[in-house]
Amino acid sequence: MSDPPNVSTPDIDNRSVLGRVDRIIGAFHDTDSVLTLHELTERTGLPKSTVHRMVKQLDGIGWLEHDYDGYRVGMRLFEIGGLATRRRRLSESAFPHLQALSVATGFAVQLGILDGTEVVYLERIVKGDFPLPTREGGRQPAYCTALGKAMLAFDPETTAEVLAGECPSRTAQTLTPERLRAELRRVAETGLAFDHQEAYAGLACVAAPLRSGGRAIAAVSVTGPVARIDLHAVAPMVQATAETIWNDRFRRP
Repeated sequence: MSDPPNVSTPDIDNRSVLGRVDRIIGAFHDTDSVLTLHELTERTGLPKSTVHRMVKQLDGIGWLEHDYDGYRVGMRLFEIGGLATRRRRLSESAFPHLQALSVATGFAVQLGILDGTEVVYLERIVKGDFPLPTREGGRQPAYCTALGKAMLAFDPETTAEVLAGECPSRTAQTLTPERLRAELRRVAETGLAFDHQEAYAGLACVAAPLRSGGRAIAAVSVTGPVARIDLHAVAPMVQATAETIWNDRFRRP
C-alpha cells in the first residue's frame, strides 16, 4: 500500500521550522495513527536527522508521544483542538440568539472572548448603515471596548496586567487607568459594560458577560452610532441574550 500524500498546508514554507512541524504533524492519519521515524522521514521528505531532532522536540512539549511502536499525536494537541472545538460550539450556540438581538435592536451585534489582554471577535452581525471597524477573528485592546471590560471585570489577574501596562488613548474618550479601575468595579456590580466612543469616535457599545464560576468566558455586545443608540434601553436585551446563550450552551450535547 502506498503512503498517503502529505496534507501540509501548501502556503507554509517547508524550509521554516513551522513548515517542517506542519509536515510532520500532517503525516498522521486516522488509519496511521502511529508512525516510526523511518515512516515519518519517508512521508515528510525531510532529512532523517531533521525529523529525528524535531520529533524529539515535539515529544518534549507534548505535541507527539513516543512508545515502542513509534510516534503518535500527543495529548497537548488534543487539548488545543478541544479549545478550538469549544469555541466553535459556543459560536454555533450563540449565533441564532445574536441574530435575534440584532433584529430586535437594529444595530450590530458581536460575540468575543478574552485572549490575554485583547478581545478576539468570534462572531459579528453587521446591521445598520454605519461602518463597523472590526472583523471576525480580529482583535482589539480589552481596556477600551465594552466586550473587553465586560470580561476584565471578572478577571483580576488580567486586569492587573492591563493596568500595569500601557493603555494608550484611542480617542479623546478613552479611559485613563484610574478611571478604568473604577469602571471595572462598577461592571462587576452591574454585569454591564459600556463604551462611549472609547475605542472609535462616533460609536457606542454595551456588553454583558457569559459567566461561569465567577469568571467571564465570553461577552455579547451591541454597537451603534452614538447619536442613535440608546445604550440603557438596549442593555437589558444584551444581558438577557448573554444569559440565554449560556443556558442554551449547557442544553446542547
